[in-house]
Amino acid sequence: MTAGRDALGNPVSTADPQVLAGLDDFVEGFLRYETRVSDILKTAAAAPDAPLANAYAGALFMLLESPHGPVRARPFLEAAEAARGANAREAAFIAFLRAWTEGDLPRASALTAAIVRQWPRDLVAVKLNQYLAFGDGDAPAMLRIALEAAPACADVPQMYGILAFAHEQCHRLADAEAAGRRALEMTEREPWAQHALAHVMLTEGRIDEGARFMEAAAPTWSGLNSFMVTHNFWHLALFELSQGRTDAVLEAYDAQCWAYDRDYSQDQIGAVSLLARLELAGVDVGDRWSDLADRIAARGEDVEQPFLSLQYLYGLARAGRPEAEGLMDAFRRRAREAPDFSREVWAQIALPTAEGIVAFLAGRPEDAVRRLDRALPRLHRIGGSHAQRDLFDQIRLAALTASGKWVEVQQILEQRRAREPHGVPLNRALARAYDALGLPAQAAEAVGRVGQALGSSA
Repeated sequence: MTAGRDALGNPVSTADPQVLAGLDDFVEGFLRYETRVSDILKTAAAAPDAPLANAYAGALFMLLESPHGPVRARPFLEAAEAARGANAREAAFIAFLRAWTEGDLPRASALTAAIVRQWPRDLVAVKLNQYLAFGDGDAPAMLRIALEAAPACADVPQMYGILAFAHEQCHRLADAEAAGRRALEMTEREPWAQHALAHVMLTEGRIDEGARFMEAAAPTWSGLNSFMVTHNFWHLALFELSQGRTDAVLEAYDAQCWAYDRDYSQDQIGAVSLLARLELAGVDVGDRWSDLADRIAARGEDVEQPFLSLQYLYGLARAGRPEAEGLMDAFRRRAREAPDFSREVWAQIALPTAEGIVAFLAGRPEDAVRRLDRALPRLHRIGGSHAQRDLFDQIRLAALTASGKWVEVQQILEQRRAREPHGVPLNRALARAYDALGLPAQAAEAVGRVGQALGSSA
């Protein structure tokens, strides 16, 4: 069989132009978060003997982040395994997909790392390795794989977006910003680099700059998949929430953050997180929890990933849905039955966090604090980004506030103010804390910062 190469120059086992075009749509669409990535399903259907096309189609279903993912991926995996003529890179990817569908995540990670060592321009393998490391809370692994591939991919803008996010998750903010800016020098349309820069600006408290940056970037988000559109608007909404622009946040929720694929995991958790943060900031979100909980309830007892499942639980419990108790039961089973490599995370981190969420929403704030305190010091191990996991810190802060633990509340809020000096919800909370602590001058200062922030964002 005549061999060819994909858009990044990686060897493939076919020179069929239609198959090559489908592979390139997947590779480029995956790296750029474009909707054309799903066209690989048509390519695989038309070419059941094309090993990599079928393996990529299977990987696409695994990215559903659902118990149904492995079931839907399996026919494509079997077609890829049955196809003749796979080259060494393709065979390695098929082996990776087998490990992934079987839930052997350590082996899956090792296989993608091996692919990158031999074919460093295989940025699909780089991204999937990072994806697994991200879910495992291993930011250094994300950076390690990116740095390994980078020298061979200096001409690829998406490489710098990949580097930027890995640096940011390792708290290397200057390097993250440099890589993100480099990506955008090469192409205006690099949503992952924009996303990484939003993380940097949020972490450094550059709230107004971050809002302006993401507002200016938004016109480039056309044609992206639902995750990338909703998630980048979620980041913009966090800046707006800090500015006190709550009407803009609600508008973003309705028009962007909860307006695309409402059955997709990432769209659902972004919506949960944004509604929760709005309410924690004292904003009335109306009946928005109801529709969101309907979609989450359809997932059943989904405990595929602890970071995702905790937010499903919050949405169900906040909406008063009976399915929340079924999901709590699933957390308990998972804590007992998870594979060895993840059982500690489920039992010692995810389960007490879940119990803390339920206690908080049931009006038992002191119980919530006790349970969350068991988990939060190691919460990074459930996956998710710093910005995303901050929701759980905010829940604990709200529980402390409801418990009247004003000394601890004041300490936390002032530490947070160091990186968000003019945050409107934060300073309102500080004013309340200082009032409760008998410090009226400090309360007035916090109120003044609120007025200043609202005036500057008007």
